[in-house]
Amino acid sequence: MRPTPLLLALTLALPAAAQAETLALQCGRLFDSATGRNLPERTVVVADGKVSEVREGHGAVAGATAVDLRGHTCSPGWIDLHVHLSGESSPQSYSEGFRLNPEFTVLRSTAYASRTLRAGFTSVRDLGGETTLALRDAVNQGWVEGPRIFAAGKSIATTGGHADPTNGFNHLISDALGTPGPAEGVVNSPDEARQAVRQRYKDGSDVIKITATGGVLSYARSGDAPQFTVDEVAAVVQAARDYGYTVAAHAHGKEGMRRAIVGGVDTIEHGTYMDDEIFALMKKSGTWYVPTISAGRFVAEKAKIDGYYPDVVRPKAARIGAQIQDTFGRAWKAGVKIGFGTDAGVGLHGDNADEFVFMVEAGMPPAEALRAATANAAEILGHPELGRVAAGLPADIVAMPGDPLADIGATKKVDFVMKDGRIVRQPE
Repeated sequence: MRPTPLLLALTLALPAAAQAETLALQCGRLFDSATGRNLPERTVVVADGKVSEVREGHGAVAGATAVDLRGHTCSPGWIDLHVHLSGESSPQSYSEGFRLNPEFTVLRSTAYASRTLRAGFTSVRDLGGETTLALRDAVNQGWVEGPRIFAAGKSIATTGGHADPTNGFNHLISDALGTPGPAEGVVNSPDEARQAVRQRYKDGSDVIKITATGGVLSYARSGDAPQFTVDEVAAVVQAARDYGYTVAAHAHGKEGMRRAIVGGVDTIEHGTYMDDEIFALMKKSGTWYVPTISAGRFVAEKAKIDGYYPDVVRPKAARIGAQIQDTFGRAWKAGVKIGFGTDAGVGLHGDNADEFVFMVEAGMPPAEALRAATANAAEILGHPELGRVAAGLPADIVAMPGDPLADIGATKKVDFVMKDGRIVRQPE
């Protein structure tokens, strides 16, 4: 069989073979995500893609090649729980669906995946983008450099909701496309909600995402109106549990959040208009919060630029985006459980570590910000083998000059990245 252009391109992108030798990473400090403390002078021994041992001090390890990171802080690889690797914000974003072939979108996403990994994020949860399922598989096969991807595929919406793929089209185009249904991720009853989850299972998704309220960037007036009934949310969650899925809920408005939490979702994404009542409900229900401050700040800034967003979007971006960091600070003080997420794709891929800085600005201690992207994020994913550096676990390790517990800005200076025991990036 003749190779297709896409297969040839992916083959050319093959990374170097995983290192076979044993490596001894000599870390000046090692961040312990279980306790939120730095452990001084640790040597992490890596073999066959896993951590085989963590030793005190920097003594020689027989048969191992030393990697000098003594001026660095090592950390478990970071996890971003909310990205969209299939695209990136620009004034042209709203017309891309008409102009770009899916093959181009997939190839472009390989660059976004590489940027994300090289910024220190060895795992991500991609919450919307059908082509990301193919990107995930290409990364898993070793054809493309990128983080470990847990992909939602198509988000589930209601008619006219934030993820309705026909929003913004005139009636002639909508009529030609037909009315989207559960296969396209649009539902209007509990039965259709269950059907949509089953379709995501058929498609090969790893997680389920619903759009419980309006959205900032969708071509619609409201960014916070509730868009699911409690019964519809509960049907999504029930079907998701049948397949071992967790459920993430995009939500800005209070009532939509309330319905999503009562319906049993695992995480609330964005959460702009949370208040004390929602904080209490989340704590009672054990619901996690993934704030995406980065996206809020990005859209609020771009809303100031004429022509960056359509007129129907611009007021929402200015109003909602500016609120998220303050909401996050109040949620942290209220004791809500928090995971790390940026909504990269709304903002720029590779700038994910900005979120650490924004979280600390809002009052979260640096150690807790790092735990949000390691131990907490791994718990949300249901993959406790991630987010830690310990014997027997995957060797996902990042390192940066300086000490992020003293200066959280150090997270933006990562110059060593290892995923599954393979060095992706190292100091020059």
